[in-house]
Amino acid sequence: MKHAPKITLLIAVLLLALQFACVLGAGQPAGAVLPTPTQSHAIDMPPAIPEQRMLILEFPPAIRAGDSDVVRLTLEVDDNGGLIPTVSVAGNLIQGQTVSIPNVYATHNVMAEARLDMAGVDVRPVDSITETLLPGQKVTFYWSILPANVGKYKGTVWFFLRFIPKSGGVESRQALSAQLIEIEATSFLGIKANLARWLGIGGAFLGSVLGLPFLEESLKWLLKRIRPRA
Repeated sequence: MKHAPKITLLIAVLLLALQFACVLGAGQPAGAVLPTPTQSHAIDMPPAIPEQRMLILEFPPAIRAGDSDVVRLTLEVDDNGGLIPTVSVAGNLIQGQTVSIPNVYATHNVMAEARLDMAGVDVRPVDSITETLLPGQKVTFYWSILPANVGKYKGTVWFFLRFIPKSGGVESRQALSAQLIEIEATSFLGIKANLARWLGIGGAFLGSVLGLPFLEESLKWLLKRIRPRA
């Protein structure tokens, strides 16, 4: 048979091809899709050198019910990279925290965002506050707080960063800090601030009316009434 060698060679090639296909299939899980040359994979770029900043929170530890006060959060450049300890200045409590901000100002608009959550207290503004963050410049956030009733109130001061690509694209948001605060609303002899304020005004008015001249005339009149007639 003249064609026998060719048939035998063809069968050998087919067997080798089948064996090679089985080896490739054994190395991949069921349903796996091998990447094609046209598929691309995102590669994360190394982060830029971060900018060290201080996040300083100032709030009153105690406030009279019915009165208002201010909570202040400041983000400023930290030259030494140190942490400010918790101290008391002029009756207010100050907490310090070091935060690292990615130095991506060349490619992104960086926005600083802060919010104060405190149940049972009238907080203004209610919504988040947003400020543009520039290299080497500080930003400050203010909230007005007014507790209506006596008690202890706990809250959280949130601080976020928003990164908006200058070339367009999806905005990202990152939470950097969540500082807890506690403020006690007090009263004087069980009297709220508004009533105490009106009582103080009334007392000042009576004190001006019942001053020394009025008291002197009253004593003269009383002495005339009780002095025995000659």
